Amino acid sequence: MSMGDKIKNTGDKLKGTAKESAGKAVGNERLEAEGKADKAKGDLKQAGEKAKDAFKD
Repeated sequence: MSMGDKIKNTGDKLKGTAKESAGKAVGNERLEAEGKADKAKGDLKQAGEKAKDAFKD
């Protein structure tokens, strides 16, 4: 996994966490759901990159 991809995926997860927390704080269910989706997207991308790395070795 390239370092840039890892940083981007971690950024997606952090952005999702922030959105989810903000949504919970203000009672905005849509924002909270977007945050959860962003976190899941970051996790999925990271898992895909790890799988690619496993096949390279």
